Amino acid sequence: MRQAIMISPGIIEHRVIPEPDQLKDNEILLRIKKIGVCGSDIHVFHGKHPATPYPVVQGHEYSAIVEAIGNNVTKVKPGMKATARPQLICGECGPCKRGQYNACQKLKVQGFQSPGVAQDLFVVTEDRIVPFPDSMSLEQGAMIEPAAVGAHSTNRASRLIGKNVVVSGAGTIGNLVAQFAIARGAAKVLITDISDYRLNIARQCGIQGTLNVNNHSFEEGVNLFFGDEGFQVGFEAAGVQSSLDVLMKFVEKGGEIVILGVYSQNPVVNMFYLGEHELNVFGSMMYRHEDYEAAVKMIASGKIVTAPLLTNSFPFSQYLEAYRFIEEQGDKSMKVMIDL
Repeated sequence: MRQAIMISPGIIEHRVIPEPDQLKDNEILLRIKKIGVCGSDIHVFHGKHPATPYPVVQGHEYSAIVEAIGNNVTKVKPGMKATARPQLICGECGPCKRGQYNACQKLKVQGFQSPGVAQDLFVVTEDRIVPFPDSMSLEQGAMIEPAAVGAHSTNRASRLIGKNVVVSGAGTIGNLVAQFAIARGAAKVLITDISDYRLNIARQCGIQGTLNVNNHSFEEGVNLFFGDEGFQVGFEAAGVQSSLDVLMKFVEKGGEIVILGVYSQNPVVNMFYLGEHELNVFGSMMYRHEDYEAAVKMIASGKIVTAPLLTNSFPFSQYLEAYRFIEEQGDKSMKVMIDL
């Protein structure tokens, strides 16, 4: 079967490897169909991901068809559409025992610290499998993983019902965070970016509040959109120092900031705002199984819209070209998919 492997930053080799053989009783053989390229993959491509050794087989957001199942598998049958969480956990550390396995002390993520799905066939265990209905396309199925990030991060803050929200960063993740904030009952949601292209995509997804911070200051835009109400919750999805700064400065005192952006350089946290404004600042790490299930439900129901996010698709043989396309397009690229 085909496999794409990144042997070092910027270099992808295509190989032919043996197909997986006998399945264990709790294992499922998936035929991979679509793979989404995400921002973290790009960090790996540039050699700037802090926790990824080389060589590495990438691919962690994907859709597949169930090819075969082990003797004890009951959640899926051959022919069903499915995806799976890429988290490999120990099950024994403190976070795992209290159900916070997404922050496992020994966490490995497929596509980063463990081989990912950039190959024709891939084996997963039943505890991580997530089936999705036939009514959803394979492209939508490959969007379940990033949507689950939005589901999890919007649960990290207190209940959003009736609150005003700012999402900084209108890339795929920021867009999905904003959509989930709306779906969870936020009163008003404003998404910010420096790209009119991404902000236009946000409006196509039903996010009406948009602000280009290159054209208007953050403070001016927030005041114009929220008026005297201000905003109570901020989500930092850009991974940029200036983005974190303005969220902490202008969020209502006693408010909440959820940080889910990936930073190529560690940011400086303004401790004056953190302390004097008595802010609650939360990290958000990936997702849990219920977040995947919430993503499936929301996408299937149409409450989370993914079609406008799809920028382009490349055949598996052009994996490297997909990365180069993302580099060249810059602020005019959202979700690029690899088609197997």
